[in-house]
Amino acid sequence: MKQLDEPLNLEKLQSGDRDEFTRMVTTYSDAIYRIGLKMTGQADDAEDVLQETFIKAFKSLKSFQGKSQLSTWLYRIALNEALMLLRKRKPESPIFTADEETDSAIGLPVENIVDWCYLPEETLLTQETRQKLDDGIKNLPENLRTVFILRDLEDLSTAETAQTLNLTENNVKTRLLRARLKIREELSIYFRERVTR
Repeated sequence: MKQLDEPLNLEKLQSGDRDEFTRMVTTYSDAIYRIGLKMTGQADDAEDVLQETFIKAFKSLKSFQGKSQLSTWLYRIALNEALMLLRKRKPESPIFTADEETDSAIGLPVENIVDWCYLPEETLLTQETRQKLDDGIKNLPENLRTVFILRDLEDLSTAETAQTLNLTENNVKTRLLRARLKIREELSIYFRERVTR
């Protein structure tokens, strides 16, 4: 998200001020595109998420009451757009909506986790490693992926993530832990052979 010289003016946005809307698009486009890309895994879909998010925001700005931050509202729209695209792509797959609170205990077996902290830095920073991390994120169930993207990639706070997804903060923490463990387990398979060489 780009730094604003001055905060966006909600009154101007709601009155249809095109310059203020352009400032909003400029400020949040990169973050919304990244959310779309990480959720869908495809650049074309991320572009669709970006476009649809701002179209819906433009149409709905007058009804935005300011109970949450503007960024939270925009991220919620973007996540819903990404989930709708995923639903169209794989209608037989279960889709977890942003307001489900289905997680209980962690319940994730942590088996064969490899400690790769001793690998050379150049091994950890390769394009192949980044691709494995992206694959790990893409393989997360949507309910875990949304939390991981907002907290670890977009640096939203636990409270902001909870508000964006209509979850409790404890639920956000649980899902984030599960997401991190799943990604770590997947990366462990990849790094195991490099550690044992």
